[in-house]
Parts: sequence; C-alpha cells; structure tokens
Amino acid sequence: MNLNRARELMQVQLQFTSGYNRNSVRMILAEVQKLHGQGAVDQLIRELDLEQRFDLRPGSDFSSLR
Repeated sequence: MNLNRARELMQVQLQFTSGYNRNSVRMILAEVQKLHGQGAVDQLIRELDLEQRFDLRPGSDFSSLR
C-alpha cells in the first residue's frame, strides 16, 4: 500500500471516532510501518493529528499488529 492510499483510508476512519475506527487506523499504520518504516508512520500520525484524535503517538510500534 502506498502512502497516499494509506492516507485516504485513514481519512475515512477519521470521520468516525469509535474504537473500531481507532483499531482500523492502527492496522493501516502497521502495514505502513512494514512497508515504509517508522518515519512514514510518524509522519502520518503528525499529519493527520492522530495523537489528538486517537491517542496514537509518534514513535509507537505497530509491528505486533501484523
């Protein structure tokens, strides 16, 4: 999955704020981490303000979700 596609998918999830949507975003970030590394994950977290919306912090490791 490229970063633009990941961004699009997460923007859909951000329209809602349930725990299910948070888990979906975490799964997307796990895939991004696997393919593009931690830097890309941190960039998306900051860009989409995921720390404020879903309490997902830059530097978080999502590799265990794979």
